[in-house]
Amino acid sequence: MPAKKKEEVESQALKAEKTLKSSWYVLDLSGKLHELSVKEGKVSGYDFGKYDNLKKFTSYELAKSREVKEAPAHVSLMKRLEIADYEPGSDQGNMRFYPKGRLMKSLLEMYVNQRLNDYGAMEVETPIMYDFEHSALKKYLNRFPARQYVIETPNKKLFLRFAADFGQFLMAHDMVMSYKDLPVKLYELTRYSFRFEQSGELTGLKRLRAFTMPDCHAFVHDTEHAKEEMMKRFGLAWDIQANIGFELPNDLEFAIRVTKDFYDNNRDFVFEMVKRWGKPALIEMWNERIFYFIMKYEWNFVDSTDKAAALTTDQMDVESSETYDINFVDRDGKKKKPLILHLSPTGALERTIYAMLEKAAFHHKAGKPPAIPLWLSPIQARLVPVSQEQIEYCEKMLPLFKDIRIDMDDTTDTLGKKIKKAEEEWVPYILVVGQQEQKSGKINVRNRLSRVQREMTVEEFVKEVAGQIAHMPFKPLPLPKLLSKRPIFVG
Repeated sequence: MPAKKKEEVESQALKAEKTLKSSWYVLDLSGKLHELSVKEGKVSGYDFGKYDNLKKFTSYELAKSREVKEAPAHVSLMKRLEIADYEPGSDQGNMRFYPKGRLMKSLLEMYVNQRLNDYGAMEVETPIMYDFEHSALKKYLNRFPARQYVIETPNKKLFLRFAADFGQFLMAHDMVMSYKDLPVKLYELTRYSFRFEQSGELTGLKRLRAFTMPDCHAFVHDTEHAKEEMMKRFGLAWDIQANIGFELPNDLEFAIRVTKDFYDNNRDFVFEMVKRWGKPALIEMWNERIFYFIMKYEWNFVDSTDKAAALTTDQMDVESSETYDINFVDRDGKKKKPLILHLSPTGALERTIYAMLEKAAFHHKAGKPPAIPLWLSPIQARLVPVSQEQIEYCEKMLPLFKDIRIDMDDTTDTLGKKIKKAEEEWVPYILVVGQQEQKSGKINVRNRLSRVQREMTVEEFVKEVAGQIAHMPFKPLPLPKLLSKRPIFVG
């Protein structure tokens, strides 16, 4: 007899979400709210005009279908570029990352950590599993629209965290906070958070069951303080996404999900956020609050399948300080409950890579060279000897390229094949060295994006690259520098 399938643990919020009725609008840059409707699969109520991606995003949201029917472009790219792949030895939605992918994740982690530290967030570390029967945690579980992994131990029933909220809020419960301290900011980069996503929704790096997520909570006085701090965090997230390599607001679509009461009482705040974004936004409005927040915003990426994934998000939580009994001492000496903001400036870092690869696929379709931003490129430059006669000379040059991830094609391939190989690996700079360059002491620099070729000294090239990636984190090449010594991860 086959084993009985365990009943899926589903929160009250997830059950409520299935019956949730929303009103949908587009809020334009003049402040006008356009009510939307759907008839025969078509959205009406707003002339999207030049905002084609917003139209796609709106259609996706109103359809409420997350099932993946075709693989988005990044899935084949993540494999071919040896960034990541599915792990057949694990649960679906858990990925393996090759050295290039691990490097990219590590650089993103370093950058986000740096920026949230500059913002004043205090980095903490909390457990990845918690007691399912803990009174505060159990209540919060039912208020969060996510499916959990549940673990049975000999003496306890535990669940794997799906965000850093649990540990940070339990920590905040034990803290002594004064009104003078607020906003108090706690931060953790969760490696990992776990969500038991439905199998039909899992695809590549877009939606995973185990993911790395920066989670920053700010404890604030009240709604006015929350709005002020949320605007500061909006600017922080904008700066982070732009420096990572996204063009804002063009690359992403803005959504605000809000209760009707909050919207009616804070229209100026919501509109100011849309004006700051610089494009119309999709508004989802609820007549009643069924989650722990009264308002959240998201920046969403629309991929090659016309489906979307949220990257940046921030939420205004009016419930959790009561659930966890989190307090601060106000100026009158009495204990008060803070509001809590939940910011993930990038969302899951795996999704950042997903969006980068999808964006590159769009460029390729438009006839532009697909690329990863220079600071994030696993290989930033490749030294290409024209013939075997330049091998020894080039090997001696490699140490001169300080703080550049450079490798060298020491194979016996022809020059044409070497250049083609570097192009296919999206190497930003191809440095050709032949007899002429060996005599002159210079290198022939080919910029893959601009297609421009120049004769430069090594010092000039190093200075140029350093200027382009200044203020971004750096890690050395995670692979052997010589291509002849390098294993192939994806055959």
